[in-house]
Amino acid sequence: MRFFRTPKWFRLLWPQYEWNIKNATKSIYLTFDDGPHPEITPWVLDVLDKFNAKATFFVVGENAKKYPQTIDKIIEKGHKVENHTFHHVKGWNTSISEYEKNIVECDSCIPYRTTKYFRPPYGRITQKQGKQLINKGYQIVMWSLLTYDYDKKLNLKRASKAINSKTQSGDIVVFHDSEKAEKQLKFLLPKYLENINSKGFEILSLP
Repeated sequence: MRFFRTPKWFRLLWPQYEWNIKNATKSIYLTFDDGPHPEITPWVLDVLDKFNAKATFFVVGENAKKYPQTIDKIIEKGHKVENHTFHHVKGWNTSISEYEKNIVECDSCIPYRTTKYFRPPYGRITQKQGKQLINKGYQIVMWSLLTYDYDKKLNLKRASKAINSKTQSGDIVVFHDSEKAEKQLKFLLPKYLENINSKGFEILSLP
């Protein structure tokens, strides 16, 4: 069973993390994980331009280091670039010191940054890791709407219908600008933005 919307009880377990943007009026907050990719990310940027949409890209540091021109293009287009660790590590399997080292290394690959948002890969982060990062000034961003675009077995028509019907004001929505997600992303993203745009939602990067 797929939970396109993050269950409320789940969010209540970790209230210190950002699951949605409270009091948002007719707005959604678009995010992309696991990039940048030299071909897929520019495609995403073109689609966003078409719908006058802004987004936040949670980048993997080793990808950002390989493709700095793609990072520059994201920033030039007025989007945000934020931290998704350097090696896309799972917090549950990583020591606090190694996890923090991965995050600091990713930070060094992100230029012109005015915020300190962090999204844990797979959403997996321990309580101690989270507490330490918050103490160091990071805001840990999760999501309220997951597209499952990383799943190659995804029923695309059902997924498209689900994310369109379940979207609410203030949602933090997750897509992935990665090779694994490419086919699913290219089906879902244009249709989603067209639908949301027609309903009068503003499509924003994180505030």
